[in-house]
Amino acid sequence: MYKVKQVPPKFLPPEWWLTNRAHCVSAESECSRSERLITASQTVVEESNKATQRMQQDVNKKLEQRIDTIRFWRQELNKKLEEMKEETDILITFRTRVEKALESCSQPLQVTLQCLSERENHVGIDRVHDDVERELMKEKEVMEGVRSLLQRTLEQTNEQKRLNCSAKFWLEKDLQQKFQAEQIDDRCSVLKSTSPSLSHTAEMDCSSLSTNVTPKGWENSSNVNISKAEKERNNSVSLRALMERVLEQTAADMCSQHQAAATALQLRIQETKDAKEQLEDHLHKVLAEIANQERSLESLCVAIQAKQGPLKVAQTRLAMRSQRPSPELCLDSAQIQLSAEVQDLSAHMERLNASLSQSEMELRALTQNQLSLEEQIQGKSNSLYIDEVICSPLHQSIAIHSF
Repeated sequence: MYKVKQVPPKFLPPEWWLTNRAHCVSAESECSRSERLITASQTVVEESNKATQRMQQDVNKKLEQRIDTIRFWRQELNKKLEEMKEETDILITFRTRVEKALESCSQPLQVTLQCLSERENHVGIDRVHDDVERELMKEKEVMEGVRSLLQRTLEQTNEQKRLNCSAKFWLEKDLQQKFQAEQIDDRCSVLKSTSPSLSHTAEMDCSSLSTNVTPKGWENSSNVNISKAEKERNNSVSLRALMERVLEQTAADMCSQHQAAATALQLRIQETKDAKEQLEDHLHKVLAEIANQERSLESLCVAIQAKQGPLKVAQTRLAMRSQRPSPELCLDSAQIQLSAEVQDLSAHMERLNASLSQSEMELRALTQNQLSLEEQIQGKSNSLYIDEVICSPLHQSIAIHSF
């Protein structure tokens, strides 16, 4: 059975008008709200754009300031690094001078020791602790003191060079880090919203930076490196001034002592020559006196020989006259004269023999004196050979240089 389709209800005209008006009012209200929302959204967009632009400008300004600060510190660090490099190079030059000065002490010291060793070959009375030996010993002490001082100075120089290199290392490390930071900030400063290869990490913020370095601490770190470099540079400059004085003073001391030893050596050579000449003069006198004494001995021997004949004659006469017969044994004048002659001749013989003995003793003494003088002259010749021929050229070969 078919169901009868119901006819839609009919509305009254006022209801129609009311419904139409309600729809119009609702549409108008929705459009008005939409307009207000669009206006608010545009305001938000404009404010967001302005804030974003302002923040980027602020960040760019801060980055530029940071880059300028980094560049300033890089300039300061680079300036100090160049000063430190220059100072270290100069210090190395001074170290080379000290090394050469230390090396140059070996030859003079060996020569001085050789001179002292050669002078030990003096003989007899010439083995004397004279001014030359004292000056040579003092020269040896001066050279050993100079070597010790230069060695300590060299050790101080090496230590200062190490400290300079340490300060230079921290400056270079600081410069490298600041160069890297400047490159990063340079790249950050040119980034724009349209730049390619932009990355975004939602969680990245300031709290995620695992560092406790404050700007003040950052500056203090560079200040510490600069201050340390400046301190070591000043210490290096002071050490170089000390090295300059040490090099000058040691060279002056060595030259002064070398001159004193050379003067003493030349004076001793002249004294030895004078003593040798005096001894030679006395030797000539002794030799001449020996010759005179030998001639005197010969004359005495001749005189004694000459007296033996007359004495024998007188003694023979007395012996023969003692053979006279008893009545003829008269003490006549001939007998008296013969007795006096024998006594006088015997007395003369005794005096001649005494003179002969004295002359022989004197000749032996002169001969002994001759041998002693010849020994002394030989000793002086040996000393002259050592001092003048060996030591003097050796000592003159010493060259004291100022490095």
